Amino acid sequence: MREPDRLDNAGRQLSPEERRRVVRAAFLRPTNLLVVAIGSVFFALALVWWAIPLTLVTYATIVFLAARDPLFRETVLEGRARALPRSPRRSRDVPPERRARWLPRGETRQKVEAALEIHRRTVFAIEESGDVVRAVLNDALPKLHHVVERLVDVAEKRERAAGAIRELEKARTGAEHREDRGAELAELENIVRAADTEISGTFENLLTLRARVVSVSVESGGAAQDAAAKLNADLDEMNLRLDALRSTMSPPDER
Repeated sequence: MREPDRLDNAGRQLSPEERRRVVRAAFLRPTNLLVVAIGSVFFALALVWWAIPLTLVTYATIVFLAARDPLFRETVLEGRARALPRSPRRSRDVPPERRARWLPRGETRQKVEAALEIHRRTVFAIEESGDVVRAVLNDALPKLHHVVERLVDVAEKRERAAGAIRELEKARTGAEHREDRGAELAELENIVRAADTEISGTFENLLTLRARVVSVSVESGGAAQDAAAKLNADLDEMNLRLDALRSTMSPPDER
């Protein structure tokens, strides 16, 4: 009857060592220990005998429930970042502007929204240009759209990594698995720094690219073709960088 309690979220049976790790983590969970602390303080102040057994029973119950919580097990066995709920896959028909509004308020969202505004103005400049300019920059439009889609992807993953860092820092009060969590924390911090650098770089590149679109519109003949080819090559490079970063920010099973 107890066998189902030994399975993880994937249906795999936990080993004895994994079960010991989960139970030990449940005993040492800060919120669970807080119950013991509160019960001890209450007993010291009120001096009522039933406070001690009530505290022990409550503590044992929440430890029992925590050890059988699938999310808590995954947090202990696989790390906080893996245990966090994965962001739902965004539908292709959801525009990046709307997805950007789903980001937490802060510097990352501001930069992404500023980049989207530059993207909008750049697309408008291309569409309002003459037939010749639209023809030479025709390949640039889908590449521009791809850049902002991937930029929002990176921003979403950056915010998830930042949330995982906050959770890990809260959980580092105990000495158990501190070294493992320290390594995981360092990896998440590297992800956040890389995402911040790429988001800022993409914003600057889009800003420069808009000015170059304007310059293409005043060129003619071979000069316009050359400028458009260089612009398309730079867009390809931006997309390659964003795609590579987006891939490295994904969990191993999604890469």
